[in-house]
Amino acid sequence: MSSASAPKSPPASRFVFDQRRLVLFAVRYGLFLALGVWVVAMSFASEHFLTWLNVLNVARQAAPIVVIAVGMTFVMATAGIDLSVGSLVALVSVLVVTFFNLGLPTYVVLPAVLLVGLLAGLANGSFVRLGLPPFVVTLAMLTTLRGIAFVVSDGYATPVKDEFVLWLGRGQIGQLHTPIVLAVIVAIGGWVILSKTRFGLYALAVGGREEAARAMGINVGRVKLAVYGGVGMLAALGGIVLTGRLGNGSPNAGIMLELDVIAATVLGGTSLFGGVATIAGTVAGALFINFVRNGLNLLGVNPFWVQVATGLILLLAVLLNTVVNRRVSEWARVGKADEQEPETSP
Repeated sequence: MSSASAPKSPPASRFVFDQRRLVLFAVRYGLFLALGVWVVAMSFASEHFLTWLNVLNVARQAAPIVVIAVGMTFVMATAGIDLSVGSLVALVSVLVVTFFNLGLPTYVVLPAVLLVGLLAGLANGSFVRLGLPPFVVTLAMLTTLRGIAFVVSDGYATPVKDEFVLWLGRGQIGQLHTPIVLAVIVAIGGWVILSKTRFGLYALAVGGREEAARAMGINVGRVKLAVYGGVGMLAALGGIVLTGRLGNGSPNAGIMLELDVIAATVLGGTSLFGGVATIAGTVAGALFINFVRNGLNLLGVNPFWVQVATGLILLLAVLLNTVVNRRVSEWARVGKADEQEPETSP
């Protein structure tokens, strides 16, 4: 048999590139693997973890985070950030009770507080549109909105008695809690807008390269206004749900909630630098954070250490989102380039 007809072994470069793609896949979708591993491990560690009641409880606690994080995904897709969502939740919580105490009906109160959330988001978007850094703008709004909440409430928490608001936070639709149903609806809507509409493409384009987006004819300022207005309205919706669940309007509501929202979004794979975003990853990130907390609580871990674990998860998310993901992507591209390089005959 001639050497020309002998079977050729696959080039080593292809094997190496396959390994690179496998590693890249593990980095990009490792959250889903980590969530599965944690659920399996905790199901052996605690007999109460994988019960239907506990899973529903975790999903209900994660629901307001999911609702707000969907909006945050769009903001971060444009290379922005919103640190004021937790304070906006507090303001909405206080305003819900205040408006009810003024004698306003439910069908007026809820649209009114949603409008407040929209206006707060548009205010953030307007300053960002002028060229101010989103971090500074929303940090200032974080302090401002929390301060207004304390001024309006005089620092006191007030019970809410409206049945519909309580149902939004504590009620059920069939076997599922109302907050879970709302979170699913918002997540599906966010996925459709981000993946299937021109607006989602525009948001990713603005975050990927703003100058190129302008050259394409995209109204960058309008896109930024829309995403900040959207996250403001979703933060207001999350505030209504949280108010119903807690049963009172408090200026202390939503403290540190912005960190949970950002951690869920970043952990889910949305880039801090814009241009890359995923709603499914955001939902998985919110569930992962809450399942970790729930599991540690079931194991009797000190609550202060649970806070430490949450902070470490955020740090790990940023590390994976920036340094590791970028370096692994570059490593994979190098492997692909080596594979495509034509072989020179001796």
